[in-house]
Parts: sequence; C-alpha cells; structure tokens
Amino acid sequence: MARGRKTYPAEYRQRLVEMARAGRSAESLGRDFEPTAQTIRNWVAQADRDEGRRGDGLTTAEREELRQLRRDNRRLQQELEILGKAVTWFAGRQDEGTPKRRTLS
Repeated sequence: MARGRKTYPAEYRQRLVEMARAGRSAESLGRDFEPTAQTIRNWVAQADRDEGRRGDGLTTAEREELRQLRRDNRRLQQELEILGKAVTWFAGRQDEGTPKRRTLS
C-alpha cells in the first residue's frame, strides 16, 4: 500500500524557509533534515508568493479559495443533475395518465 504525503508543521516549514533565506542551500538542509531539497525549494518559492516577492503562481490563500470554489462547483453540479432527473421523472408521470388540468375558455 502506498504511503500518503507527509505533512510538516507550519512552524517547522517556516524555520527551514528562514534557514534557506539565510544562506543555507536546500541540499544541505535536505541532508540535515527530513524533507528533500526540492520540497524545501518549493516551500521557499511558496513563501515568496505568499509574501508578494513572486508573482508566478497562486498564493496559499488563493489556492485554498480555488479548492473551495471547485468543491462548491462539484456540489452544485450534483444538485443540478438530481433536479434534472426529478423534473424528467415528474414529467414522465404527467404523461402516464395523471389527470391534466382543464382550462376554462
């Protein structure tokens, strides 16, 4: 069975980002600590985006908002599909012989 992605506490990540910004290489940090050098580089880049130093991607807040909007969109699409099936089912029952209303002229 495959292992899931390991998560690190925010304080731990922030400390490694600070150490990288202070001049330690991601490779040296990767050797001394558990995350890989690429993971540390990714954390530094994301911290730069969150602090406005980079503009080449989404900030953490924007990513969370996008995730929430996609979740809401999926839920609304499911609700719309259910409503469409209900309309079809009720329309079919109308055609099966339920009395139709008469209009007075």
